[in-house]
Amino acid sequence: MQAYALVALAGLCWSGNHVLGRAIAGHVPPVSLSAFRWVFPCILAGLLARAYLARDWPEIKTHWKALLILGLSGGALFSALQYVGLQYTSAINVSVLNSLGPVFIVAAVAILFGETMRPIQLAGIAVSLGGVLFIVTRGEPAMLAQMAFNYGDLIILFNMAVWAFYSAWLRFRPRIHWASFMFVFSLIAAVGTLPFAIYEHAQGFHFQPTAMTFLAMIYVSVFPSIIAYLSWNRGVELIGPNRAGVFLHLIALYSAVLAWMFLGERLATFHVIGFALILVGVTLAARKA
Repeated sequence: MQAYALVALAGLCWSGNHVLGRAIAGHVPPVSLSAFRWVFPCILAGLLARAYLARDWPEIKTHWKALLILGLSGGALFSALQYVGLQYTSAINVSVLNSLGPVFIVAAVAILFGETMRPIQLAGIAVSLGGVLFIVTRGEPAMLAQMAFNYGDLIILFNMAVWAFYSAWLRFRPRIHWASFMFVFSLIAAVGTLPFAIYEHAQGFHFQPTAMTFLAMIYVSVFPSIIAYLSWNRGVELIGPNRAGVFLHLIALYSAVLAWMFLGERLATFHVIGFALILVGVTLAARKA
């Protein structure tokens, strides 16, 4: 239950990140926001990890390649491409493409390690995927054929493959204190993103000094970065990437509820049906047999 609660919490944090990322498109440089997203966690985790880094250093040094791959893929590349993609595509398209995350994770684990899911867990992915599509199409499957996709969608699609690789590769994460891991991970992600952020700044894309910019920078530094990554990493450690991946479908549910709570959007019958399908699918995928 701890694992399921953690991956569900991660999805909630990322849902808010998607809504926010779309809302600030054109107001905040995407790669620079991604770089800042990892600077604050790096500083905070560094302060918290001072008592553990000396103890964990032998493990960090031994597993530096795994940490480098995790930091560059799940940190620098994934977060940067996410904000770049949100500049060019719609929230509905992002919901559809994000729903492919569990499928990509299953494929990544199978390709990298030769593991497959049990039939009941594959059925859970299928059912919850159906729930996501029911929500984004408002109960009218024909809407999928009318959706227009662009290169922003291709970025998001590729990014889901990056996330699947990161989730599968978490099995190589060294067993060090969470603060030590978060410090090293954030440091790699920040350094990996910084050169592109500098280039973006040189091209004339600057932060606008507004309240929205400030709040966005605080949110992305805390919730989708520190809280979500710690929750996701621990959840994957406990139940594995395949069973954790299906919980990404909860993002569509969270997004609809957040829009209802904060934007005044109406909850309709197709939302309720979609929610029910997602929860049934998640329950099936969480089963061990």
